[in-house]
Amino acid sequence: MKSNIFTIALSLLSVAAVAQKSEIKDAGDAIDDGKYAEAKTQLKTAESLLSEANEKWTERFYLYKGQAYLGSGENASLEDLEIAAEAFKQAQDLGNSDEAVQGFDQVRNALVQSAINDQNTENYKNAADKLHYSYQLNKQDTLYLYYAAANSLNAQDYTTALEYYETLKELGFDGSGVEYLATNVETGEEEVMNKEQRELMLKTGEYKDPRDQKIPSKKGEIAKNIALIYIQEGEDEKAIAAIKDAKEENPDNVALLQAEADVYYRMGDKEKYNELMQEMVKKNPNDPNIYYNLGVTAAELGDNEKAIEYYKKALEIDPDMTNARMNIVVAILAKERSIIDEMNGLGMSKEDNKRYEELEEERNKIYKQAVPYLEKVIEADPENTNVIRTAINIYNQLGEDEKAKALKARLQ
Repeated sequence: MKSNIFTIALSLLSVAAVAQKSEIKDAGDAIDDGKYAEAKTQLKTAESLLSEANEKWTERFYLYKGQAYLGSGENASLEDLEIAAEAFKQAQDLGNSDEAVQGFDQVRNALVQSAINDQNTENYKNAADKLHYSYQLNKQDTLYLYYAAANSLNAQDYTTALEYYETLKELGFDGSGVEYLATNVETGEEEVMNKEQRELMLKTGEYKDPRDQKIPSKKGEIAKNIALIYIQEGEDEKAIAAIKDAKEENPDNVALLQAEADVYYRMGDKEKYNELMQEMVKKNPNDPNIYYNLGVTAAELGDNEKAIEYYKKALEIDPDMTNARMNIVVAILAKERSIIDEMNGLGMSKEDNKRYEELEEERNKIYKQAVPYLEKVIEADPENTNVIRTAINIYNQLGEDEKAKALKARLQ
């Protein structure tokens, strides 16, 4: 009986092995036909008996598994690409080097292409996850970690972005180099490729106008982004330390100065803020945003005349800066507060009535100062009801009844 049981057991194992080989072979046929879902089903059935297969069929199983989960490479999920990558690794370990290496490279290409598609649809979290996994598959490709960090930042996942940027900093990532470009004759668009590929494409006549473009170091940008994340997280002291590191890498970067100024502003150190902003003016005297920001700070410090001066300077550079023009109106009208307070405190005596008339005339001068800027704002933003109402009130005070009437008609 023992002999019969042993014979039956061997027979069952033989049948199982044959069935398993058949399923693995069928999975390969399904992959050849592009039926990847069917191949996955066949492989899941075969996997339960994988321990009974010889090395050759085990190797074939993992190769097919990688191909099935990779699929066409288009729109594959991160989970499927992870499974495909692990399967191709196992196939390589079992000796199938050429096909498995090729499949592994296809997985990495699919990850990057899928991440680009996610970026284009502003799905930054998915893009970051795929790029980071691509980096994990080959940690020599630190550029993918850099792009993963940038996408995490765009996704407002500051914790992950900070982790990736800190890793890049520790690795001494530079990111500088040369891009090799050529123009596609058919589309007229310039494309980036590696140097060897470009040489081949130029010989075909499909590309023309080769151009080399230097890629600057990304160390300054990385340090700056670390600082900006700390600012976002309210870690002001860490942000200042990070900015100092960033300035060592890129001392002339105006964005770094702005970031440092922002930190001091948040900390309530307006004096240091203004000092840094003045330094920015020296480095970039034609940036209207710098003067605008200086105007905002001056207004907050109660120096409305200085604020107006800065806003006017911003408008000289950018006449279409409506916010600067509106802030001039606000700064001008801020002067009426003290006048109104004094008017409200007057009595009914002859002297008080005389003073009231004098103050009323001063207030009207302020209104007349504000009117040209208000009218320009309305011209640029004709649907701004708050500005229109402010203008109506001023016209009424100045006795400009027709102008007030015309603006009231806009609100109906």
